[in-house]
Formats: sequence, structure tokens, C-alpha cells
Amino acid sequence: MMRQIWITRHGPPEVLALREAAVPSPRAGEALIAVAAAGVNFADIMARRGVYPDAPKPPCVVGYEVAGEVVALGPGATQVAVGQKVVALTRFGGYSSHVAVPESQVFPLPAGLDPAHGAALPLTYLTAYQLVIAMGRLGKGETVLVHSAGGGVGLSAIELAHIVGAEVVGVASTAKHDFLRRRGVTRLVDAGAGDLVAQVRALTGGRGVDLALDPIGGRSWRRSYDCLAPLGRLGAFGFAAAAERPGRWLPMLRAAAGVPWLRLTPLALMNANRGVFGVNLGHLWGETAILRGWLADILRWQAEGKINPVVDRAFPFAEAAAAHAHIEARRNIGKVLLIP
Repeated sequence: MMRQIWITRHGPPEVLALREAAVPSPRAGEALIAVAAAGVNFADIMARRGVYPDAPKPPCVVGYEVAGEVVALGPGATQVAVGQKVVALTRFGGYSSHVAVPESQVFPLPAGLDPAHGAALPLTYLTAYQLVIAMGRLGKGETVLVHSAGGGVGLSAIELAHIVGAEVVGVASTAKHDFLRRRGVTRLVDAGAGDLVAQVRALTGGRGVDLALDPIGGRSWRRSYDCLAPLGRLGAFGFAAAAERPGRWLPMLRAAAGVPWLRLTPLALMNANRGVFGVNLGHLWGETAILRGWLADILRWQAEGKINPVVDRAFPFAEAAAAHAHIEARRNIGKVLLIP
């Protein structure tokens, strides 16, 4: 039997339940992985609260990334081997002790990396890669504004920015500033201080930033847009504002009302010489060649010591509700994991 964490209904962390089910058999082209660690992402929390449109309807099992060992192969699977240590993208179902996924979504665990840090790699670094490099086109000498700089994607984006030779302005609570300084971020903004635009302008000599990465949405997109320098780009990769208050529809409507819709039309962007783009890695699952190419770069940089995933805390499956609450309270610095 395998163990899984189920979202039984939409609601607070307590709606998560630990259940048992039969271990799946891998189908053609799939690998069955015995999971050692599963990553927790904010998308999982939004799915639990009922404000993530892509999530399956409850009862369901979510989870986008795992690390573990291949224990069986389906017919025709040849790219991985039984007994191999791997990381994998799952797009739901990752909160399980065993998961069967297409072998195209499975990658060797980098040498010297334990499963916990391996599970911190796939989704966060691929999201950061798409934001910073593939679509953000951040270049040497440019400056990037990173919201939620102490989170998994934020820390990943900081590392990628340093790899390309860019400067970083990090937004985080003051409790996380010392850690971020140790990660090479010298320009920091207090997330709770207000007047983000004035702080960012002061830190950039009045110019603003070339790229802003914003997972919050709502009014935050307005502020991030106002932080942009000429030719600046805003990368949106989440809508956390919809989950900032209890409830389902009212917080989402309030967040949507704060979006500067008229300023984001093609004509308005043309006149402002700015760009806005969106990132949803879950909608790229069919682009296997692209994702594998990005991850090849990420794994190479990790082997070269340029990337070091940060694991904040690992919770046993039985404490999944505590793991979600830990992230919702913004207490984590880096990745939160679940251990079967």
C-alpha cells in the first residue's frame, strides 16, 4: 500500500488527510518512483483553498515535484533504470509515497545531492529559469526586483540572476534580510514597510528595475509595474493575493479589482515601452524538449556549484497541515518538503 495526502475539500490546512491506496502500476513509458521527498508549492495551498483554477476538484492529491528511487518501469520505458535515484515533475499526485510518471519527466538526481535537496530543484528552478532567462531575458548589468525573495522561487531567481551577472533588489520581511545578505543580496526592501515604489527607486538611483518578478498579483502588480525602468518587463507567476484572506470568491474578486487592467493593454504597453508576461509552468508539461533543455542548464550549474537549493524544513506526511500553515504564515526561507 502507498500513503497519500488528500485535499478532502476546500478549506484550511486541516482539510488535508492522510490515506492509503494501492501502489499504482506504471503504464507504457512510465516510471514508478518510491518517493523520498515531495516539494510543497504555493500552488498547492491555493488548490486547497479553491482558488487555483488548474487544480483537480477535491477530493484530490496535488504535488508537482518529487525525489526518490525508480522501483519499476512500464512497457517501453528505457530512459531510466530500476534502482536509479531521480527527481521528477509530477503535475499533481506528488503528495504520495509512490508515483508513476512519464519517463520524460524524470531526471537523474545530481551526484552529491540528497533527495530532500533534489526535491527542491525541479519546479522552483524551472519557474525561475522561465522568468529570469527564457522570458525575462535578464542581462549582465541589469537589475531584477524579486518579490517573496526568501521563498523557493525567489531564492532560485536570485541565483540565476547572479549567474547572468545581474543585480538584485529583494523584497522580504526583515526577519529574512540577514539570510538574503548571506546569499549575496545587498539591496533589500521590507515587505511590510509600504511604498514599495519609493524604496525601489531610492535603491536604484531613481531609475527603477529592468525586470520585476511578482507572484502576488492584484495591487502588487500595479506597484511592480511602477518600479520598472524604461524597457522594463514585469513577469507575473502567481496570484497569491487571492489567498491572503479567508474565504474563496471574495478575496479573488478583491485581488482582481486591484489589477491595473487598462495599463496592461497592448496600446498602453506600446506607449510606455514596457512589457508584461506570464509564467505557468503547469501549462508547459507537453513541451518536454524545452523543459529538459532548461533543466539540463540548471543541473549543470548545480554541478558547478553555482546553484545550491535551500531546504527550510521537512515535515512528515502526518504533519502536512502544519507544512501548509508554515508557508501560509510566511515563516519559511526556501523550500518546504513532505517526507512519506
